[in-house]
Amino acid sequence: MKKLLFFSTVLFLGFTGISNAQIQEGNLMLGSDIGSGIVNTGSNGLFGFNFGLNDGAGFNVGISPKIGYFVSDNFLLGGVVNLGFTKSPENNGVSTKTTTYGVQALSRYYLSPGERGVDNLLKHGRFFMEANAGIAGVNIKDGPTTNGFAFGVGPGYSYFLTESVALEASAKYNGLVGGGNTTYQHSLGLNFGVQIFLPASKTDNMRDENM
Repeated sequence: MKKLLFFSTVLFLGFTGISNAQIQEGNLMLGSDIGSGIVNTGSNGLFGFNFGLNDGAGFNVGISPKIGYFVSDNFLLGGVVNLGFTKSPENNGVSTKTTTYGVQALSRYYLSPGERGVDNLLKHGRFFMEANAGIAGVNIKDGPTTNGFAFGVGPGYSYFLTESVALEASAKYNGLVGGGNTTYQHSLGLNFGVQIFLPASKTDNMRDENM
């Protein structure tokens, strides 16, 4: 029984420190959200991948790889690439095709427990606020088309499965303004993803090996 209690305590303390150690200055974040991450009224799949099995059924695929560097504790700067394609179900043999793309700067700030009145849901997780801005486009064949400046902002939550891997969910307001037959498109989006956190010691070793 004592061994079991000791092991449980160590495990708990280990999880408690996970979300603190991985968001320190000098660490690197690599990963991706599932879905294009761009406003897309033609999307019909919650998780960014959806393939219909019936004749004439549609599909959509999307992915948003991210990279970020912690310039200080809790604060990350980086970038995100947005890629997506949607084909709607056929109606009288006709379907709508939507292509989305984007390259954006990314910033993220992790809230400390109790900061701004926000507490953690779980000891090995952290709330964060994320914002992005850059160049993007949504092109719907024979439908709304906008190419120009994209932006997004909203809260999220990282759940650390291990010292290096976190599952994430975020809710963001996405906007797109620019040229095309529609000058402004916007939406609310629910995003899911997986991120890998590399400590500063590993990023330093990777940099030294490449020099």
